[in-house]
Amino acid sequence: MDRPAPEPPAPVPLPLTQQRYLEHLRVERRLALRTLVLYEQALRRLCQLADEAGVALERVSVQQVRRWVARLHGQDLSPRSLALMMSAWRSWYRWMGRQGLVELNPVDGLRAPKGSKLLPKALAVDDAVQLASYRDESADPVREACDTALVELLYSCGLRVGELVGLDVVPGASARGWLDLDGAEAHVLGKGSKQRIVPIGSAALAAVRGWLLCRGEWLAAGSTETALFIGPRGGRMGATQVRQRLGRRALAAGSPSHVHPHMLRHSFASHVLQSSGDLRAVQDLLGHANISTTQVYTKLDFQHLAKVYDAAHPRARKR
Repeated sequence: MDRPAPEPPAPVPLPLTQQRYLEHLRVERRLALRTLVLYEQALRRLCQLADEAGVALERVSVQQVRRWVARLHGQDLSPRSLALMMSAWRSWYRWMGRQGLVELNPVDGLRAPKGSKLLPKALAVDDAVQLASYRDESADPVREACDTALVELLYSCGLRVGELVGLDVVPGASARGWLDLDGAEAHVLGKGSKQRIVPIGSAALAAVRGWLLCRGEWLAAGSTETALFIGPRGGRMGATQVRQRLGRRALAAGSPSHVHPHMLRHSFASHVLQSSGDLRAVQDLLGHANISTTQVYTKLDFQHLAKVYDAAHPRARKR
């Protein structure tokens, strides 16, 4: 008889200062769950490296961090992953400095190795419209109404998945976001607890209204759940559920590639920029703090123009 596989050991608790810092990120800065997970993973890696070197976290030097980064890079950790990890370390040491617990931030001034910049993946306009317009007549009507509203809002407003699942039906003191259907506006709480207002297109408005008509069928009697998007058990839908449902819907709709929520955000930005050419407006709609973050979509726009040129110009066509 085969023995059951042993359960993996429970993770070692983080030092108290790191636990307090993560709580600060969760409560005061209200970072998304996925971001908190990445920060915790980065801090655990820092603890591991410091323990292997036999040095207290408060006494880590710049030279040691530089060696650790070089070592991790040599172990094929990507430049992007290294940059995210170093950002978490830098932010924690900065917080420690404000608490008077360290005198030196050993990550300040250090940069991760440069890697090739990958352009965000966006759907073609026809593919995005096909996905948003897809309807499954054989599906459960409530689930179909929910999935339709999910896709329409992601593509119509360019929301991050955390912003989407944070939406409530009505505004309230604890609401992270809500929809003003009469004003055709989405009020969302983005990164860094920054609020912004995004217009909602007519197709998305119709889809949300359709979902609200049957949302109550998934609520238990007497439920006070305020989330706009809930699951069949009546609780607020999580980001993982959104990713899974979107992936299945895109597959059923015949999308040419794996579709995730952020791809619809990229598609929103790229398509609005293609049509308007207004980079500053796209920056505001996306909630980017720096326009340099938004400028990556100009490269996508140029790729689109280049394809049009190659297809249309007589001297560009391949013989």
